[in-house]
Amino acid sequence: MREVLAASRPFSWVNTAYPFAAGWLLATGGRVDATFVIGTLFFLVPYNLLMYGVNDVFDYASDLRNPRKGGIEGGLVDPSRARAVHRRILWSCVVSTVPFVVWLLAVGSLPAGLVLAFVVFMVVAYSAPVLRFKERPVLDSFTSATHFVGPLLYALVLADADLGAVTTWPVLAAFTLWGMASHAFGAVQDVRADREGGIASVATVLGARPTVLAATAGYVVAAGLLLALPWPGLLAAVLPLPYAWSTWRFRAVTDATCESANAGWRTFLWLNLVTGFLVTMLLLAVALT
Repeated sequence: MREVLAASRPFSWVNTAYPFAAGWLLATGGRVDATFVIGTLFFLVPYNLLMYGVNDVFDYASDLRNPRKGGIEGGLVDPSRARAVHRRILWSCVVSTVPFVVWLLAVGSLPAGLVLAFVVFMVVAYSAPVLRFKERPVLDSFTSATHFVGPLLYALVLADADLGAVTTWPVLAAFTLWGMASHAFGAVQDVRADREGGIASVATVLGARPTVLAATAGYVVAAGLLLALPWPGLLAAVLPLPYAWSTWRFRAVTDATCESANAGWRTFLWLNLVTGFLVTMLLLAVALT
């Protein structure tokens, strides 16, 4: 069970539960009910186990060659026990996910159910055999972005929020760009390992340096989109800029030195926590006004 838990990346649980919870609370005026609790729990643990567990199982061959695996950035099973543990991970994904999805489908509207189905499909399609969206450049970054924007979008549709409102669409658009930029930058550190393993990604196609520049631009454009929000929400435009600065530091990286970008990725992991705190303070200010 420890290995199953490691596959779910506990450090990153909040990154998917938070968007759902925040979106629901803002769209419903702070209503805390069974839907809120069950939805938040689903996106906290089972959703992450499904997302990262499927990835760990079907990326195992390349993960063995990746020095980043085996810690905070992903579990790595002992080869002698891999088959049994991977089977346990996949079963755990099914057993933990299905009850939540069935309940959420039962209590939600048809549009909400379609969004939930799309979000879960994208999580599986990223790593599952045949589909393997993670090996389709650009689509890989978009798919990764849906993993985090999806819970927010689902919460808004479930609460029957107006997606075209000036308080909503800039957030969804900027969050998507943030997710794509983050995935692209994360792929930079694996350029050599992915090429050696025959895995395509946005970074293996563009190259390390162009990908870093594209990620930086994505963060900057995301900041610009958030300026469309009414006061005090437009203060959120400041939040993507530290990410842009962090990636810009690696503008001189090459394919041969791609592993050096791991320092920026580790900064990204901790920056998410600081940004989450600032987003919380901003959401409280928005709620009060």
